[in-house]
Amino acid sequence: MRIDLLSYSSIFFDCDGVLLDSNRVKTEAFRIIASRFGDKAADELAKFHVCNGGISRYQKFEYLFKEILGEPVEKATIQQLADEYGRLVYEHLLNCPVASGLEHMRKVTAQATWFIVSGGAESELRSVFKERGLAELFDGGIYGNPSNKDEILTNLTASGAVRKPAIFLGDSRYDHQVATRAGFDFIFVHGWTEFTTWKDYCTDENIIFIEHIEELAS
Repeated sequence: MRIDLLSYSSIFFDCDGVLLDSNRVKTEAFRIIASRFGDKAADELAKFHVCNGGISRYQKFEYLFKEILGEPVEKATIQQLADEYGRLVYEHLLNCPVASGLEHMRKVTAQATWFIVSGGAESELRSVFKERGLAELFDGGIYGNPSNKDEILTNLTASGAVRKPAIFLGDSRYDHQVATRAGFDFIFVHGWTEFTTWKDYCTDENIIFIEHIEELAS
């Protein structure tokens, strides 16, 4: 089924796995940080990260302590690990592959406002896209944690920044759930996803899927 992007007034993009081929870099960073607590903890955190794409690093490190290690944790410790994680992934985000055809797609969809809504750190995202010369494509803004995706979409909609109809391009179950709750259409982008059962999920939920976003502007 062909999607007519010209019919949308707002287009939302997840970052990791949709705009940037960065999912595996982030998975490995979680594994490296958790390895100090043992290989089992590292494997379990990496698995939790892959199964919960789109939620913040803070939630994932809280899960490490509360659910995997069964230990109390202070906010300062979570922040320390989150900062370490950010340092590990930042250089990779500056150099990892970018989705092909973004500039062409931006011209084709001149009628639409573009947004990035990610589970990554907002300041980090804005810096990466600015340094890579891509920030200006996203005239609606670039958003991430500390707010989660539901909160971001709710706030943007309430502010009047979102013109409907709107569509969200994501690569996780969570992205689809967030888009549905916001009343947006959704396309699953599977080329770089780590969601191993994505095809079954898309079939069960009747979701349109593509390999990479350049297909939408062809």
